[in-house]
Amino acid sequence: MTTSSAPFLSVVIPAYNEERRLPPTLGRVKQYLAVQDYPSEIMVVDNNSKDATAEVARKAGVTVLSEPRQGKGIAVQTGMLAARGEYVLFSDADLSTPIEEVEKLMVALRAGHDIAIGSRALPESNLPVRQPWYRELVGRAGNLLVRVMAVHGIADTQCGFKLFPRDIARRLFGAQRMTGIAFDMEVLFLAQRLGLKIAEIPVTWIDNPDTRISRVRDSADAIKDLIRIRITWLLRRYRV
Repeated sequence: MTTSSAPFLSVVIPAYNEERRLPPTLGRVKQYLAVQDYPSEIMVVDNNSKDATAEVARKAGVTVLSEPRQGKGIAVQTGMLAARGEYVLFSDADLSTPIEEVEKLMVALRAGHDIAIGSRALPESNLPVRQPWYRELVGRAGNLLVRVMAVHGIADTQCGFKLFPRDIARRLFGAQRMTGIAFDMEVLFLAQRLGLKIAEIPVTWIDNPDTRISRVRDSADAIKDLIRIRITWLLRRYRV
């Protein structure tokens, strides 16, 4: 439910060439929000798409931001900094984690955590459709590296479903430097260095084989970015 008053919840959806997947995603998110008892907004950040992503989003009646710089991280950052909600959720455009799972994350914030993130890697996580075994293997190896180099004690840093209070979102994403998929790691790295309490919440997650992620290329880029994150922190260049 979107009103002219300040929203309680903002949903930020980064989108690159998503003209086909976006309509059902926006329909489902709008349907869910329409029956909630709080005002909300949906923001699609068009990440320099080559198709009709922006047009499709506008026809759906949601806010559209255009981000000409390429990279999922920069698209999410643009939306998170522009969001007006008291709480800000970012969700992947394929809605692999159903929008209803935001309720679990909200419970964690109300219980005193500063950030709540969805997780595919906990024993209680519900994965009706899993990734191919080789993608899971690469993901686990990558997360082990992330835990060693940057973010400690979190089993899944890359699930595209994370909830922040607005003030914390602006503080962390305002300091973000990574433009690619490592932005999740960077934001959580900064949160831990600031002593913020992160709740990792098991969620339902359904694999979508039509992914925009290239495991080999993006994993290599993420490793480079992990090194950059550590160096940037050691040089005290983050403005948090």
